Amino acid sequence: MRLSLSLLLLFGAWAIPGGLGDRAPLTATAPQLDDEEKYSTHMPSHLRCDACRAVAYQMWQNLAEAETKLHSPNSGGQRELSESVYLDVLDRSCSRNWQDYGVREVDQVKHLTGPGLSEGREPSISVMVTGGPWPTRLSRTCFHYLGEFGEDQIYEAHQQGRGALEALLCGGPHGACSEEMSNAREEL
Repeated sequence: MRLSLSLLLLFGAWAIPGGLGDRAPLTATAPQLDDEEKYSTHMPSHLRCDACRAVAYQMWQNLAEAETKLHSPNSGGQRELSESVYLDVLDRSCSRNWQDYGVREVDQVKHLTGPGLSEGREPSISVMVTGGPWPTRLSRTCFHYLGEFGEDQIYEAHQQGRGALEALLCGGPHGACSEEMSNAREEL
């Protein structure tokens, strides 16, 4: 008797309007990458803001983790890293395995996706393309910022918070996420 009642409830849900059977099937396709996205050794211009934000997140995350490890009950609350430690942490941040980042397309717009890049509503289903050229591009982008700003300036910004670090690397009039750069990308 219990089995037939369970089956009736299960099959009944498919027949009731608004039940499980009325849901539209979920579908997703892999992003269609153009030649630049597939073959270029450089980060495509329309993904540079996302790449910068990913790099800023990883630098911030790794520095914060190193500070937490440094902080012990006997340290008296001192969490500042020595220069040699933050140089090493930043170098390792750029040398890390970037395999957890990739590209996905939502509403015909491609974005990098991965830790630190979530913004607002996530699609119910999507396909992310990882591996390939993305880890190398992200590593090169990271080393580019180390060379452009220097470890000291990056660590100082980190000490002011994640937002300050992202603003340093990605903001400013010529930064990867600036309005001016966004307009230049649209003109291409």
